[in-house]
Amino acid sequence: MGNIVAVVGRPNVGKSTFFNRLIQRREAIVDAVSGVTRDRHYGKTDWNGREFSVIDTGGYVVGSDDVFEAEIDKQVELAIDEADAIIFMVDVETGVTGMDEDVANLLRKVNKPVFLVVNKVDNNKRAADAVEFYALGLGEYFTIASINGSGTGDLLDAVVEALPEKEEVDEEELPRFAVVGRPNAGKSSFINALIGEERYIVTDIAGTTRDSIDTKYNRFGFEFNLVDTAGIRRKAKVKEDLEFYSVMRSVRAIEHCDVCLLVLDATRGFDGQVQNIFWLAERNRKGIVILVNKWDLVEKETKTAKEFEKHIRQEIAPFTDVPIVFISVLNKQRIFKAIETAVDVYKNRTKRIKTSVLNDTLLPVIEHQPPPAYKGKFVKIKYIMQLPTPQPQFAFFCNLPQYVKEPYKRFLENQLRDRFDFSGVPVSVYMRKK
Repeated sequence: MGNIVAVVGRPNVGKSTFFNRLIQRREAIVDAVSGVTRDRHYGKTDWNGREFSVIDTGGYVVGSDDVFEAEIDKQVELAIDEADAIIFMVDVETGVTGMDEDVANLLRKVNKPVFLVVNKVDNNKRAADAVEFYALGLGEYFTIASINGSGTGDLLDAVVEALPEKEEVDEEELPRFAVVGRPNAGKSSFINALIGEERYIVTDIAGTTRDSIDTKYNRFGFEFNLVDTAGIRRKAKVKEDLEFYSVMRSVRAIEHCDVCLLVLDATRGFDGQVQNIFWLAERNRKGIVILVNKWDLVEKETKTAKEFEKHIRQEIAPFTDVPIVFISVLNKQRIFKAIETAVDVYKNRTKRIKTSVLNDTLLPVIEHQPPPAYKGKFVKIKYIMQLPTPQPQFAFFCNLPQYVKEPYKRFLENQLRDRFDFSGVPVSVYMRKK
């Protein structure tokens, strides 16, 4: 189970820069204009071998100060609900502001680890200035300069130390299926159709579903837990917020499941928001089934299912080996097929292949098509084994692992997929020194 660390604070204190450092990717657009961070912010990182997800809550902040105030309260509440630890970032250049005090008031009541982090401390004078943040009543603080990373090591040591050790899996190993997607794609109706009772009140307002609910489910001869990412507890006023918060909520559901059933609305297509959720599931190495809902509403002359499917596969390349099922929740069409497919994907994800079978099957293929020579050196792959991880990972032992480049690893992954069914499951290929 993944831990989640949320970064909160008012705009422009350097949350995005810090976040980018952690996940080593320029995911957010960082610019010195208030509220320009336009990207969705979550990523995985690990420190001292502990892997965790980071959420930068500064998703969408636009407009006047009073909007900021409301926004930040929402962000902090979201962080308090969803995260295992909270990093509260302030800026030494501006000192303590009223908004910082508001956030501190909310965080003092929380019974989760909170780390007060003073950013932009890059010289001694500023280190001395940081003392005023004791006034926030959150105790000790950490000073960092997220632009060059100084101080982040000590902070992360402390954060990782404070993260709860997640209890290992439940006694009963039931597969966990999470139903994810953007608001109004039909997630709750899909769950209703499965369970066949109105325990979810579905109305047409985005984000009406209440809290994340787990349902133990036994039907069609399958038994599994359904993790509903439902969504938003507090009615937010702006539609945009809802999008952002519903994605945030999916983060937790995705972390805690084996297979994601990604429901999308055919009339809206495979848009950016849906893609975000898809890649989040892929980065977490979860099984994925794409469910295209409301297909009955699409003008059939213009688009055939084949074209629609082809378009989705182009968008999700190179991980195209994902089942896509067209459903209509309203007419209860292919609901059973959706679950059956999820069960297959779960089996693929937990599949173990004997070392002897792996080597007998793949070594001849590799011999026939070895990795390209690099700087006149030939790579010889001697031996293959599957690693004992919860999802499929394979180690290829060879003399010069550093010379095997991405395209060849992809070739190996495709060979594995062709010979053993890994449909719907991310497969990792590692080169190791023999």
